[in-house]
Amino acid sequence: FNLWAVRAVRAVRVSSIRPAPLLTATPVRTLVDEQTCIKASFLPSNHPVTVCARMRSDEGDLWQSFAHYNSNSRGTDLSVGGSYSGCEPMGLFWSMQPAPGERDGLRLRKKCVESPYTVHISLLEGHVSPNQEPVKELAAVTAERWYMAPGVKRQEIRQNGLVGTLFIPPGPGPFPAMLDMWGMGGGLPEYRSSLFASRGYASFCLAYVGHKDLPGPPNTINVGDSYFQAAFQFLQDHSHIAADKVGIVGLSYGSFLSLADLNESVFAWIHVNILLFFVNCFFMYPKAFSFMTLLSLKHILCILQILMKPLVLMQLEEITCPLMFVVGEDDMSASSIENADLIEETLRAAGKSHLFTRLSYPGAGHLIEPPYSPMSRASFWAVKPKKREMMTLWGGHPAPHAAAQEDAWKKMLEFMELNLRPKLTASVLHVKAKRQ
Repeated sequence: FNLWAVRAVRAVRVSSIRPAPLLTATPVRTLVDEQTCIKASFLPSNHPVTVCARMRSDEGDLWQSFAHYNSNSRGTDLSVGGSYSGCEPMGLFWSMQPAPGERDGLRLRKKCVESPYTVHISLLEGHVSPNQEPVKELAAVTAERWYMAPGVKRQEIRQNGLVGTLFIPPGPGPFPAMLDMWGMGGGLPEYRSSLFASRGYASFCLAYVGHKDLPGPPNTINVGDSYFQAAFQFLQDHSHIAADKVGIVGLSYGSFLSLADLNESVFAWIHVNILLFFVNCFFMYPKAFSFMTLLSLKHILCILQILMKPLVLMQLEEITCPLMFVVGEDDMSASSIENADLIEETLRAAGKSHLFTRLSYPGAGHLIEPPYSPMSRASFWAVKPKKREMMTLWGGHPAPHAAAQEDAWKKMLEFMELNLRPKLTASVLHVKAKRQ
């Protein structure tokens, strides 16, 4: 009896001691298009807490998000406030914004894809803002978000006048490939290409404006049709790439250039918010806004529309490969809906409507990027803007834009798989083996 009593007393004492709160991220190291499960354990029932995520961009700017939760015996996945609300498993990642006091007009873009985003996730006492002082941290965990999978090879290309970066997946190849063209923001963004390679597609991101290794003034396009054709040929000639399985992905003006200059030997074409005609860009300045500047820009674009429309539509009539158009219905940088409508009508008139696929997303803006990327509704063109630097309004609302990015990426990969890497059935492989 005494022994049982002692054991009973000890059991009561042990059960009355609650373990310290624990915060876990599973898996702790992932590609950026994969989900990470954030879980808090050993909290009292009906206890208010805040989960906060913080990370530094490659330029050193602090980005953060936070959400308020109330714990219960069954666990909870509903945010009741903060950067997002409701059930959003990846809300901490896609809802990130520059922290108070950071520079204006920021857009999160990975500069060095060979290193991850390191996200510090903390569990705070009560419903608080992470910028309040003081805050009590109950637990913390660090997660890594990568664009490059292990084994992906990165190669800078500066040959035959081409300026770009080639990413090759691990393995012997040959691989299907994508020519990756961004918009008029210029430079050489590598993160989408590196993620394609992480998913088994060689990818060549191509610079055509705003790069120090390109000829001529940095803010003008000084390359012509032959430049883009040479980039496509470079992929076809590469020993690790299947020459008959090369596609193109373009965003904004990069999408237009690919459509206007490259329409032969392409096996899959993806256009994200193509900047074609009917452009309605809004430019904002820190201290002044000139209506006359906008008006003259509109007039110039109307003239360009009249001159370029017959050429582009004629190019469309020659297309023989499948096309996918991704449309953000809240795009405030290009009239993406009207552009997709026009292209669809042109293909239908040419008897090629079967080649056209449209993904249209209410509430999504111009910059539809890989999944769980933070949205920028407006940003400066340059990382370090000069006086009176242009700020562009991209559009989009955080939650529907995030949903659009997740769905569009999945369907883009499916589209590429279908058209660039069709799978042979077991019966076909059996027949081939017999013939050999």
